[in-house]
Amino acid sequence: MTDLKRRSLVGALAAAPFVVPLLTRAQAPDANPKFKQISSRERIRQRYFPNLVLTTHEGNKVKFYDDLVKDKIVVFNMFYAKCEGKCSPITRNLVRLQQVLGDRVGKDIFMYSFTLKPKEDTVQAMAHYAHMHKVKPGWLFLTGSADDMETLRRKLGYVDPDPEVDKDRSNHIGVIKYSNEPLERWGGCPGMSAPEWIAE
Repeated sequence: MTDLKRRSLVGALAAAPFVVPLLTRAQAPDANPKFKQISSRERIRQRYFPNLVLTTHEGNKVKFYDDLVKDKIVVFNMFYAKCEGKCSPITRNLVRLQQVLGDRVGKDIFMYSFTLKPKEDTVQAMAHYAHMHKVKPGWLFLTGSADDMETLRRKLGYVDPDPEVDKDRSNHIGVIKYSNEPLERWGGCPGMSAPEWIAE
């Protein structure tokens, strides 16, 4: 791994809002009085989970928080279908993760891949990508408007503090993020980590 790629990965993990629990109940609430009156779970939702309407590779409309995240254990990553770099190896690694998790995927664990190139990744392109990688039910590939996907990328912490590095979309596909949303537990790891370790 080059120094630049290593710095990018470390930067992505450092910028990720989920590497450690976002908020704990013991922390002081925000100075805004209205903000103080809501639960930490709701504060996390408001800060990181805009309820954007997205489209799945199956052609269905879903709301990001209400339909994909709320009350679920989830795994996130970013991708784009015509990537010739890390996207395919990481997707193949996540296919192995899906196999390790077995029939829990789609029942109590859900996997989501969000496109970094919504203008290119149509429903048909994402469906082809999913089919090509033999993705099973319980794992959705998602797109939306360019503005919404950019908002989601930033809210989920797939950013680099260096604007020049941040422009390179390939720098945002190396990290997997996962959570148990009801328990407010969030974490992240390199996308090529052993699937058995990710599952654990």
